[in-house]
Amino acid sequence: MPKGKGPQGKRITLRVAKNSIRVAFNGRRRLDLSKMGIAVFPKCILELADVEELDLSRNMLRKIPNIIEKFQNLMWLDLHSNQLDELPAAIGTLQNLTFLNLCNNKLTTKGLPEELTLLKNLRTLNLGLNRLETIPTTLGTLRELLDLGLFDNALTIIPKSVKNLPKLEKMNVKRNPLPEFAKEDEPIDTVKRVESLYLVEKKDLCGSCLQMCQGERDELHKLEDMTPGPSDKPSFPSLVTPNSTARDNEEEWRIK
Repeated sequence: MPKGKGPQGKRITLRVAKNSIRVAFNGRRRLDLSKMGIAVFPKCILELADVEELDLSRNMLRKIPNIIEKFQNLMWLDLHSNQLDELPAAIGTLQNLTFLNLCNNKLTTKGLPEELTLLKNLRTLNLGLNRLETIPTTLGTLRELLDLGLFDNALTIIPKSVKNLPKLEKMNVKRNPLPEFAKEDEPIDTVKRVESLYLVEKKDLCGSCLQMCQGERDELHKLEDMTPGPSDKPSFPSLVTPNSTARDNEEEWRIK
């Protein structure tokens, strides 16, 4: 391995890439290079830049080059589970993108280019499992967004512009240090526990305290009287059990 360079991973040839084209359920052509051990973006796939879907997930990619702009027909791009810490500005040229999965990378807030907001047709954006500390308020310009994944980051605030996206149906922000979720992590004790209990005789109580204690005791007795005991059984005096009727008529039907 050359000095100063990272792992090269598996080398993808044009032949391998052509054999990796699949037709998705929606009829689009998908170039599926997931789980191939790729560490460097394979330039040979530029020959197949007319595909509508590109799957480079579960590889070892550290960088997506600006030549991604050659894939102008892309509507679906999956880059999850790589080692990306930034995106190229050219990502904003993919105007037909409706789905972009960037989950489980090493993306920081600084690594999100401003051009990301140019993806006006984007409906699904997954930024979960990254290293984001803030979300750019400019993401609020993605007016077609339906599903936004922000889980497992270091976010302490979600911009109002993002919360108020007009078509947003789902936003996953779980496992972020957001203030509104801090209290939910603490167990709620619904039972009022008595820290100290002091017993005194009636003669040691003042008149008002004694009256208050007696009132509370009377209320407790009322609740006890209203609560049926475990031995109480339902009674149906107007009903006759079948066995009793049978016993009464036993002689009659035996004679017959």
